[in-house]
Amino acid sequence: MLAAGEASGDLHGAALCHALRAEAPGCRLFGMGGPRMAAAGMDLLVDVTAVAAAGGEAVSLVPLLYRAYRRLRAVLDGARRPGVLVVIDFPEFNLRLARAARRAGVPVVYFIPPQIWAWRSWRVRTIRRVISLVLAVFPFETALYRRAGVPVEFVGHPLLDALAGAPDRAAARRQLGLDDGTLVIGLLPGSRREEVERVLPAMREAVAAVGAARPDARCVLALAPTIEPAAVERRLGAGRTVAIARDRAHAVMRAADLLLVASGTATLEAALLGTPMVVCYRVSRLTEVMVRTLMRVPWISLPNLTLGRAVVPELYQEAATGERLGREALRLLGSREALDAQRAAFRELQGQLGEPGVGARAARLVLAEAGVAP
Repeated sequence: MLAAGEASGDLHGAALCHALRAEAPGCRLFGMGGPRMAAAGMDLLVDVTAVAAAGGEAVSLVPLLYRAYRRLRAVLDGARRPGVLVVIDFPEFNLRLARAARRAGVPVVYFIPPQIWAWRSWRVRTIRRVISLVLAVFPFETALYRRAGVPVEFVGHPLLDALAGAPDRAAARRQLGLDDGTLVIGLLPGSRREEVERVLPAMREAVAAVGAARPDARCVLALAPTIEPAAVERRLGAGRTVAIARDRAHAVMRAADLLLVASGTATLEAALLGTPMVVCYRVSRLTEVMVRTLMRVPWISLPNLTLGRAVVPELYQEAATGERLGREALRLLGSREALDAQRAAFRELQGQLGEPGVGARAARLVLAEAGVAP
């Protein structure tokens, strides 16, 4: 059984499903995920990926998530219980499901574990009790979990596999209909409705500021498959100058000279593809209070968190205005040294995240935990 609750988890879960099929063609895959995991051969019992929300906004989803939990728990307690449960990110839900699995005698593997090094460090106690094996995606997580007495193996970050098919810059520009010499600004406002609602107005204002100073610039928005085009078009307004590319995030990242991106997995993807960026994010007041109370580090973006220093500029909450976002974008576009400094840091980051083949390494460890010989 596998359990993923968000679009990024569905992406990485699909890669793991493909690898499990390759290593053990006869294994049965079922559980919670999204369309990518279903396409990879998993029997989809529950799908909450299209409506998953972040932080305090998730309160409205409690009934849906509870129904999903009960559905999966019934399978864990049934006669055809799985040989192993693989939980993927989504810790609020998946740690609860992991407890139910351990009570049922089912070993639990955590792929893409909670970032206890950044916030909610006490979760490691729960992980030690209910998780049989952590598959670490960052190298420094290995020592952290071992010190806490949690079995752990470093497999590398699954984005290394996911980005293997990303187009190069020339191919990406051809896909998007952009000339080689055009200045391109990419917008990635997130994969959740609440994210888009909060950050896209600032991005729209920033685009206007950049366009006024650099009329030669072209702007392209990467629309996540979980977001309806109409929701984005309304917020861009009439007479918009931003092209929309649906489900082509990697092409937008490759084609762009600079990205305006909502904090999340996309920041790490863009860094691995080597594209400079400005990160912004806005959340509800309730979520902000919770985050400020629980965070252990001063950054919100994965490149800064992973490298342990401020590599990319971050604009958070009140600071994430269109004026400041546009000013920061123009500052970077006017400074070759600043752009090159980001690219150099991204090359350093790439060297820390392991090697491609993450899915195959993870699949072999999952099968071993289930007692299945590949």
